[in-house]
Amino acid sequence: MRVEKFEDVIAWQKAKELTLNIYTTFKGCKDFSFKNQIERASVSIMNNIAEGFERQTNKELKNFLYIAKGSCGEVRSMLGLAQDLDYIDKDKALPLINSSLEVSRILSGFIKTL
Repeated sequence: MRVEKFEDVIAWQKAKELTLNIYTTFKGCKDFSFKNQIERASVSIMNNIAEGFERQTNKELKNFLYIAKGSCGEVRSMLGLAQDLDYIDKDKALPLINSSLEVSRILSGFIKTL
């Protein structure tokens, strides 16, 4: 299957799913600064995949994929902090962490193919 638009990219689809789950999980969080940062980091993953794809050069796509991968790390870092601050418990954090790791692995594979 030929990927013709960023919405067809598996990494983007998984990143969007992660973003929706982050928004749902932290919907009631009263620490607005924390909430805003983790939401922005998750959105950054999917948006950097989209922006890199739309640039239509492998060199630029690769750069944006690295940025997206960095945002995956930021999300995981914040999920650890969320647990330490008792914003979420381990049962809620683990699927989000695993989802972020999956997106990161997919991005690594994508980068290698470029």
